Amino acid sequence: MTEIDQAKQAVRERVWRRLIDGGGAASDSYGKIPGFHGADATAERLAALDEWQHATTVKANPDWAQLPVRIRALKDGKLLYMAVPRMASLEPFFELDPKKLAVSAEEAAEKKGAAQAGRRLGVESMRPIDLVVCGSVAVNRSGARIGKGAGYSDLEVALLIEASLVTDQTVIVAPVHPLQLVEDDIPETEHDFSVDYIVTPDEVIRCANPRRPRGLVWGDLTADKIAAIPVLAAQHEGRRREETPHRP
Repeated sequence: MTEIDQAKQAVRERVWRRLIDGGGAASDSYGKIPGFHGADATAERLAALDEWQHATTVKANPDWAQLPVRIRALKDGKLLYMAVPRMASLEPFFELDPKKLAVSAEEAAEKKGAAQAGRRLGVESMRPIDLVVCGSVAVNRSGARIGKGAGYSDLEVALLIEASLVTDQTVIVAPVHPLQLVEDDIPETEHDFSVDYIVTPDEVIRCANPRRPRGLVWGDLTADKIAAIPVLAAQHEGRRREETPHRP
């Protein structure tokens, strides 16, 4: 682990322990995007934002913590995109269209329900994203955030930026428990993004000058990570062919 990785992990460990010891989440939240108490109230507070009400397309992570937000998106008639777990497909997103669902919003918004009721597709078939809901372990008031360490949220956003589906006009939101809000500086690398809003059951915090990566940062990706994610492996192979001199 690099020094930045170690610093991020130290923040995660502290927040997981604080959440569990403080009653903000169940003990099995350790090592995960926490399914925090108050997630339903947080979804309601998020839904009151003008940015939510104006959004027609929402991309949300598939973790349990954001289930109430995904349900609310479908009930509010928004086109919902969820990542395929671990992006383990050349078509790494599920599209859930509330106008076409044959099951309830509650069922479709779950991981298993999305796989059954949603349409799997690649970025070339997706619509521009108005609002991104990202799962987080910790976030500070400047908008810097960290997930559980696997890096999928950063990769999903970077992939969507490269496809011009996430832009500077896209609003990125972190719904969290108040105990996940930290005062620490959270170290950021080139591939990290920050959020426009932090939403808790009690308040909405607008963050100044949110940062966006320019897209995929190939130098930060290991060969194993590229090989494990089909859409990255395909893009990497395309890049390799373009860079290989043509032999007549």
